[in-house]
Amino acid sequence: MSDMNLTGPWPGPEGLIPEPPKNAADANGHTRNYLDSILIEERIIDAIEPDLHFDLWGKSFASPIMMPAFSHLNKVGENGRTPMEEYAQAAKELQVVNWVGMEPDDEFEKIAAVGAKTGRIIKPFKDKQEIYRQIDKAHECGAIAVGIDIDHVFGKDGKYDIVDGIELGSVTCEDLKNYVNYSKVPFVAKGVLSVTDALKCKEAGVDAIFISHHHGRMPFAIQPLAILPQIKKALAGTGMMIFVDCHIDDGYDAYKALALGADAVSVGRGILPGLLKEGTEGVIKKVNKMNEQLSELMGYTNVHNVNEFDSSVLYIYGHQFEKE
Repeated sequence: MSDMNLTGPWPGPEGLIPEPPKNAADANGHTRNYLDSILIEERIIDAIEPDLHFDLWGKSFASPIMMPAFSHLNKVGENGRTPMEEYAQAAKELQVVNWVGMEPDDEFEKIAAVGAKTGRIIKPFKDKQEIYRQIDKAHECGAIAVGIDIDHVFGKDGKYDIVDGIELGSVTCEDLKNYVNYSKVPFVAKGVLSVTDALKCKEAGVDAIFISHHHGRMPFAIQPLAILPQIKKALAGTGMMIFVDCHIDDGYDAYKALALGADAVSVGRGILPGLLKEGTEGVIKKVNKMNEQLSELMGYTNVHNVNEFDSSVLYIYGHQFEKE
């Protein structure tokens, strides 16, 4: 026994009894690993330089890579603007869709005033009237869409979460129907992670969904790209737009999501280093690089535009995905 390392949690030499991963419940690690496991075959003959332009709700955008629905980045920088306004300015200059999360009305007004085509994602407040009021404010500020975080209901204690002192509540299919009917602009459900919820969104008349685990809110959440093909198949022919986020860190990740059936992707934490260090310019540099990477892979796989992706170029663990 004298030669044994007894400092670990189990008797015997360290590693004799493997410990389970300490972060096994963290969906972010599983998501990153899944994305990295997907490989791509080359289809170079007849390939041309691709066109990244993306159409959404009658508006044209330069790329299917969108800004995230961040919240609470409210510290004013040296130029007098918050990071929320900085990345809205980047969205405007890049000509991409901008999303905004939980923000007070006065902050949302400032973000909307930047002039990017912006959608507002609202928390599922227990007070339903607050949701309608924020929808009204989004309309007033010229939002191109509104939506609700369907997956931000519970906290870590299993009870309805409380954010900034405001209690959240449940989201029913009937609630979604009411919000859809009330909104004057397209309505989005953010946080869909199953065919079951996707079909309920279809029943409610939702215009678009975000397939997302909200940076791992639910322990052991399935990877968005793992469930995406099933959701895409279930919603075929409905006209509902499908967006994806979570660990879309570069243009190669974006390509994989688009090839598996997403209409557009949202990059979140991938823009944070540039956003916090260089503001608008940092975000523009990051997204421009992502566009280059996306275009690169589209070229190598003979995808001429964003309407021509083919999932059969992708392989995971030697298994070829089926052609959509």
